[in-house]
Amino acid sequence: MEKNGKKKWIVISIVAVVAIIAVCLIVVFTRNKKEAYRLIKVFDLDGRATISRAEIGDIDAYQNMVLESGDEVFQNEGMMTLKLDEDKYVYVEEQTRFSLVATGDGVNSKTTIELEQGAITNELQNKLPADASYEINTPNSSMSVRGTTYRVCTYLGEDGITYTVVAVFEGTVTTRLCYPDGTIADEEVSIEKGKQIIIYEDAETTDYLTGVEDIDYSIIPEDVLINLIEISENGTELSLTTDELKALLEKGPYTVTFMYNGSVFGTQTVENGAYAQVPTLNPALSGGWDFDFSTPITEDTEIHWK
Repeated sequence: MEKNGKKKWIVISIVAVVAIIAVCLIVVFTRNKKEAYRLIKVFDLDGRATISRAEIGDIDAYQNMVLESGDEVFQNEGMMTLKLDEDKYVYVEEQTRFSLVATGDGVNSKTTIELEQGAITNELQNKLPADASYEINTPNSSMSVRGTTYRVCTYLGEDGITYTVVAVFEGTVTTRLCYPDGTIADEEVSIEKGKQIIIYEDAETTDYLTGVEDIDYSIIPEDVLINLIEISENGTELSLTTDELKALLEKGPYTVTFMYNGSVFGTQTVENGAYAQVPTLNPALSGGWDFDFSTPITEDTEIHWK
């Protein structure tokens, strides 16, 4: 009986140890799974950026730096790409400031970007699960998506008015107005692929400056166009094809117009970065062209006779 009792306790002890180990493995596995899913890091950095972290202060960003929920990001110069989880990318432009809140796990991930100034392009490669969310808030608007590629730019205009421009390159983005008292409008406006909308906030109101309209690609920076080309080449069908996006980068040639007494004296076609040539003939015996011909031509230019 004594031997049987000892064997019984040995078996119970072994089972208990195995159970404890199994629980520990489950906890570790689950924790690692969550941390891996919510991994946020500096994927690429071309320039200089500062990360402000509570209780630590400012940290100079560096390649593969792991960010934390609550960090404030300021892109001083150049551009930076953040990678969230394994399928979300945020392309941060120069002079952009925002705070980042990323919580949850693979079933219920929640990402919120509070964009104070500047511009970011978001690429969500996969549709979000039903319980997940991805939002961007600016001083005058809030945007939510399920999975798409879009750019948000917010800035203070010379007129003292805060503007937000939302351009959608793939998918759909819904916007809602945010008022100075902190309330958010119930009405949602959907912006489809290839469209944009402009929101403004002045001393009196917050409203849409325009309706939904075609994207104005002339205000999209070259670095952003280059990122869009890469996204397109990786298989995402954007509002413009890869060739159309590349054509936007091929600036010029430009027209140089020579003016005399309010009339066109002659024109030249000049490639981007090349130089206009002094005309062989002059429109008058006295005077000269009011232009430094050692200046590269980077846009259509008028040169006047003085």
